[in-house]
Amino acid sequence: MSTELFKYDSVEVCYGEKAIVEEISFTLKPGEILGIAGESGSGKSTIIKAALGILGPSGKVTKGDIRFQGKNLPDLTEREMQKIRGAKIGMIFQDAGSSFCPVRTIGDQIYETLAAHETIQRKEAEERALELLGKLGFKDGRRILESYSFELSGGMNQRIGIALAMLLNPSVILADEPTSALDVSVQKQAVEEMLLLRELYGTAMVLVTHNIGVISAMADAVLVLKEGKIVEYGAAKQVLNAPREAYTKELMDAVPKLRRS
Repeated sequence: MSTELFKYDSVEVCYGEKAIVEEISFTLKPGEILGIAGESGSGKSTIIKAALGILGPSGKVTKGDIRFQGKNLPDLTEREMQKIRGAKIGMIFQDAGSSFCPVRTIGDQIYETLAAHETIQRKEAEERALELLGKLGFKDGRRILESYSFELSGGMNQRIGIALAMLLNPSVILADEPTSALDVSVQKQAVEEMLLLRELYGTAMVLVTHNIGVISAMADAVLVLKEGKIVEYGAAKQVLNAPREAYTKELMDAVPKLRRS
């Protein structure tokens, strides 16, 4: 098994002439969870959006490589990237519910997502979704598929968004503050579900968050970012238990730990 599923090599991202992140390097192994921590405005979300080419019209990778399965993602065409987004690299946004269309049921949107990447019948799409929701502990999968997003709570929408990111069985999930809008009890559920996805499917993840508590509950490795630059990077046990930098210690002291169960 390759030890380099996903790799950043000296990546710089600019919006216009301004560099937002510089010299970003890390390697993600199959099944590994990397936590990227830092305060708001440190460039965490920019790092993962760069991989999928969703930086917006003024954002661009100006230096370095982002390699996935041997390909440098910034060099790919939009058509080539469309085959990778969702199917090979999934994304969980901070507010997954906002990505759902309010006038179409969850089931309709699941079918449309799967049909955009493969030839599939509606019944098969529903069965696949129900199986995944069942594995993640949802006891009312059928009701969820028949519901509109506005009929579900924000926490439920977020948990469903996490589950649906796995429908196409990508090898990497990029998660952008996936728990920050949730209360503590739902946050814990979401963390457990993401860990279960890794256990069930061997999914690797890059988890972006300002919450060191969530990282301590999930991550195998930690990258600490400040003002667009890496402050500290290494095994989670080392970085969290014996941080070298004062900034990392400040982040750890700012929130309570959300420990693995």
